[in-house]
Amino acid sequence: MKKRSKRYSADAQKAGDELLPLADAVKKVKTFGSTKFDQTVECVMHLGIDAKQADQMIRGAISLPNGIGKARKVIAFCEDSDADAAKAAGAIEAGCDDLIKKVSDGWMDFDVAIASPKVMGKAGKLGRVLGPQGKMPSPKNGTVTPDVVTAVKEFAAGKVEFRNDSGGNIHAVVGKLSFDEGKLQENAQAFIDHIKRLKPQSLKGTYIKKICLTATMSPSVLVDLSVAL
Repeated sequence: MKKRSKRYSADAQKAGDELLPLADAVKKVKTFGSTKFDQTVECVMHLGIDAKQADQMIRGAISLPNGIGKARKVIAFCEDSDADAAKAAGAIEAGCDDLIKKVSDGWMDFDVAIASPKVMGKAGKLGRVLGPQGKMPSPKNGTVTPDVVTAVKEFAAGKVEFRNDSGGNIHAVVGKLSFDEGKLQENAQAFIDHIKRLKPQSLKGTYIKKICLTATMSPSVLVDLSVAL
């Protein structure tokens, strides 16, 4: 069993298993012991979907009201004539054949890959490299788009992607622990509301079963569904 630090153990006792309104959950997360870095805060949701059914997959991207407190490294697979505009919008690398080769050869120092539909025929071969890391461009989360420049700007500024795992769990970064309570609450609520709107029509039974907030090195706090939804 993994040994927990005294700080974590003390925070876990403080967290308890009480269901709290979102505002109170945010307050509690912010009371946990400090670390040497600004922890990332995530909203985690357990959904009652059947992850094996394609029509119940929940994935996409969202720009949160207050950002996530971190710029993201974005690259753009696009026609070479559009590369300069993509770089001006915030892409650290942009282009077609040369960039595809660079990534194929093992370069992965980026967070998000954007692609123009015009070059997806070539970029598609990177699926075996980018797919396992969740970095393969897809129309479903807005990373394959004819408007590469706008997409680069949004993702570089902190637009976050999400996708359910095999257990029906889904999560997204909603800010940093240094954010004030109001901004964290607003971001978390925006994510919860967005996931709520994506409820599959084929779903039978309860859609959202559990919500919690958690920081990088801190225990999670349970959110009261009846108040958050």
